Order: sequence, then structure tokens, then C-alpha cells
Amino acid sequence: MTMTILSEPFFIRALIAGLGVAAIAGPIGCFIVWRRMAYFGETLAHASLLGVGLGLLFGIDLTLGVIATTLAVAVALLALRSQRELATDTLLGILSHGALAAGIVVASLLTWVRFDLMSLLFGDILTVSTGDILWVWLGGVVVMSGIAFLWRDLLALTVH
Repeated sequence: MTMTILSEPFFIRALIAGLGVAAIAGPIGCFIVWRRMAYFGETLAHASLLGVGLGLLFGIDLTLGVIATTLAVAVALLALRSQRELATDTLLGILSHGALAAGIVVASLLTWVRFDLMSLLFGDILTVSTGDILWVWLGGVVVMSGIAFLWRDLLALTVH
């Protein structure tokens, strides 16, 4: 019976997507941890809820809403890091919880849409599509190419 579950298409897609994310997350995670920004991923995940809410509110593609919102949060972090009064992890906490709160407020305004906030926050790897796999692997190739191209500069900036 277990062999039949492992050969199901949804399981194969989940495995391929999970391996892609793991391959990309390792090198990126090293730089994030070395720069003492381990909370960065959670901050972007919380900001993505705001992106989904804004995408639904304005009727745009949800992926575009998430990308725009997470980029805005990353730019806000860069701008706020220029001040020296608050540590980076404090700024990440403020941005994370602020974006999450704003996302919940926007989601509560969407009375005509019903969705499960838990599934938006955590997702379900067993529901990935072939298009999702393409996004993961093609995006991973782009990111890994950028890391390979900038490796020395990123490493020097990190250890400085």
C-alpha cells in the first residue's frame, strides 16, 4: 500500500517542489544566518499574507501581489537599517508583525471572499501544480546563478 502512495502524481510533484526549495534555501540560508537575519524568511512569509489580501482587494494576480508586497517590505528593511538605533532583528520583528496585522485587517475587509488564513500562511505542499514546480526550479536557477556570479562580493560583505 505504501508503494502506491509514493507513486501518486501529487506526491511526486510535492517531492520535486520540496527538493527544489531545499536546494535553493541552503545557500541563501547560509548568508541570511551569517548576517544575523534569520527572522527574514518569517517576515516575508507574514508580509505575503498582506500581498494576498491586497491582490484580492485590487483584483490582481495573487502572485504579483505577494511579490510586490515582499519586495516593499525588503526595501523598507534596507531603508530602516540605515539608522543605528534599532537592531536588525528588532526591525524584522516590527515589519513582520506589522505586515501580518495589516494583512489580517485587509483580509477582514474582504467580506465577499472566503478563504482559510491557515492555508494561506502555511500552504500545502501536496497541492503544488506543475506550474508551481516550474516557478520553483526556474526561479531557483535565476537565484543560484546570481549567487554564483556575486559569490565573492556576498561573502566579503557578509564577513565584513
